[in-house]
Amino acid sequence: MGRANKSNAPALKIHYAHSLPKQPTETWQPLDTHLKNVAEKASEFASAFHSEDWAWNAGWLHDLGKATNAFQAYLVRCNELDDSEYDADGSTSNHASSGAAWAEEQQGKCVGRILAYLSAGHHAGLPDWHSTKTGNAALPIRLEEGRKNLEHIRDFAQEIAPHLRRVARPPPFVKKSEDFHLWVRMLFSCLVDADFLDTENFMNLSVAVDRSEFPNLGKLADRFFQSLEALEQKAPKTPVNKIRAQVRQACEQAAGLAHGLFSLTVPTGGGKTLSAMAFALRHALKHGQQRVIYVIPYTSIIEQTAKTLAAIFGRENVVEHHSNLSPEKETPRSRLAAENWDAPIMVTTNVQFFESLYSAKPGRCRKLHNIVNSVVILDEAQLLPPKWLVPCVDVMNQLVKNYRVTLVLATATQPTLPKLDPVTEIIPKELNLYERLKRTEFLLPEDMAVRVNWTEVARDLERRDQVLCIVNTRRDCHDLFKSMPAGTMHLSALMCGRHRSAVIRLIKRRLTKKLPIRVISTQLVEAGVDIDFPVVYRALSGLDSIAQAAGRCNREGKLNEAGEWGQVHVFIPPKSAPRGLLLKGEQTARGLMSLPDLDIHQPETFSRYFHQFYESVNDTGAGWLKDLLVKDVNPDLFIQFRTAGQEFSLIDDQVQRPVFVRYGKSAKWLTQLGKIGPTRENLRALQRYVVNLSKHDFERAKTDGLLENVWKEEFWRWAPKYDPVVGVDIFDAGWAPEDLMQ
Repeated sequence: MGRANKSNAPALKIHYAHSLPKQPTETWQPLDTHLKNVAEKASEFASAFHSEDWAWNAGWLHDLGKATNAFQAYLVRCNELDDSEYDADGSTSNHASSGAAWAEEQQGKCVGRILAYLSAGHHAGLPDWHSTKTGNAALPIRLEEGRKNLEHIRDFAQEIAPHLRRVARPPPFVKKSEDFHLWVRMLFSCLVDADFLDTENFMNLSVAVDRSEFPNLGKLADRFFQSLEALEQKAPKTPVNKIRAQVRQACEQAAGLAHGLFSLTVPTGGGKTLSAMAFALRHALKHGQQRVIYVIPYTSIIEQTAKTLAAIFGRENVVEHHSNLSPEKETPRSRLAAENWDAPIMVTTNVQFFESLYSAKPGRCRKLHNIVNSVVILDEAQLLPPKWLVPCVDVMNQLVKNYRVTLVLATATQPTLPKLDPVTEIIPKELNLYERLKRTEFLLPEDMAVRVNWTEVARDLERRDQVLCIVNTRRDCHDLFKSMPAGTMHLSALMCGRHRSAVIRLIKRRLTKKLPIRVISTQLVEAGVDIDFPVVYRALSGLDSIAQAAGRCNREGKLNEAGEWGQVHVFIPPKSAPRGLLLKGEQTARGLMSLPDLDIHQPETFSRYFHQFYESVNDTGAGWLKDLLVKDVNPDLFIQFRTAGQEFSLIDDQVQRPVFVRYGKSAKWLTQLGKIGPTRENLRALQRYVVNLSKHDFERAKTDGLLENVWKEEFWRWAPKYDPVVGVDIFDAGWAPEDLMQ
């Protein structure tokens, strides 16, 4: 197809931000219009944390470089128009650095450099200052590039200059160097979300329309409390349900307190999920907060919580953002809301929440400004990885102090998090929950030095009609399972998510029907899996894991009605937990269990445990935070945003590799992946058919021909038959894989 006549090219004095394919230039978006729109929207977003002038300026500056001849020629060439009127003047079409250079030139080192980080990073991500790890992406190099482009667009820059507002320093709440990095990311979030939305509104109006309004929190709260009342009316009048109602009442009463940092310490089975939501909704409505964000540690349990909330609010009003979300559960509106978290009820994971707060990527950061002025429920807070404890606690404190976030730490085993600001406990001591909700007795080893073998454990388990045994590693799970009689059920992360869900449903049915059932599992059942066994065995581990295991025992308190307790047997397995944090947890628990006055039911025991456990951890991330994001803020604003974002990972992807399995409907999606490569739809669907192997085991399996390539060198499938009971049976593959949790 030939180029259009020269007369169809845009006039030189009109600069464009975006073009429309096969449309005349009269329909394109003028650059000054885009800059104004982004500035207005970004400023609106940033007003929630008193930084609107900063975001306004960032909006006007971010695409300044699009005024170059090189970029304007690029637009007309893309639309097969004649670009000859745009002389080759030495400028480049890489536009993000020009606004950065103009900001530093016109507004000085402090103000200008802050705006330079934002402008230079709005496409590629917030840059580092030093080039040690990111090379040419470092801000000084981008600034040099921007200065060269700036020489070609000074006339346009002068036209923009009167629109900029005068800012002298960051807002007062950015008092210390520690406060700076998150504030810049919040500004960055406002800018990139405003840029995304305005571009989408111009380029793809049908998608923008899909961002339809959700019901406000007031309407959703009415629906929630009506449903909660109905559930309580229908619930049997048991002592446990009476206590759950009192927990809810305590949460609603505490909701009137000023926004801040709260703990909700409720024993497992005490109705924590819905009570936490009751607090969040009442509190948000009282204080004008805009959304509730429910943060859950594992993708393996997020679906249960989301299902519970969706049954009350309606699936269309609960937006899930996690890697296991199936395509059939997504709607255009929920998919778009997951991009920037603008829905009133969000359910997400620790990974999405905390990694976004340290990310440098525009796609991940654009949601951050919508965390401002929200209520965040952090479920099972004790599961924050100790390696990143200080960075996680740091942003938690900042969100509460500086961004009007109310944070609720909801758990049965409340951790003593180092350097966390003072916390208000929601549950009054006089409710005496731990004594009243006591449903189990702990049977501890008489001699903590004596180990038992799997044959002895299996013999004990065989005497029980309904029993759950939780062990520390996949290898332990495999070995004990092999010692059990036929009909025993197996649960570990060597089974794909879809398989595990099916087994858990079967376990619940057999328990409900009072049929015999014996289950050998790794710790994956300890959080968020509502199963209720009369007897639970737990291999020695961290005290928090032992308490979580007890939450699967006599959960509904039915044995109490007959004057009995659920039994939790703690035993010393044939070998210790793997070295590292797991072993430190086991050793800390072993020391406490040797004390004559230990009462595992009491919350004070867990404060003691976590204090000792965290003291034993060598590195909690304090040095990392200081070195990359804090120490060089004053006076030079030398921040390593991109390196920090790359290194901060709650799950170490470098030690594991995902492998797809043939189970259920995976064949359809694997075939599509092999034919057309990865898409959002097929990768989403295949998340439920993944087993993670250690990097060592992955390479060994590939060498031994146990893996088949699905697409390029990126995606692989387990070649042997997928075992319908144990999943990927790596331990019978003829070699000794590494021990892994779950």
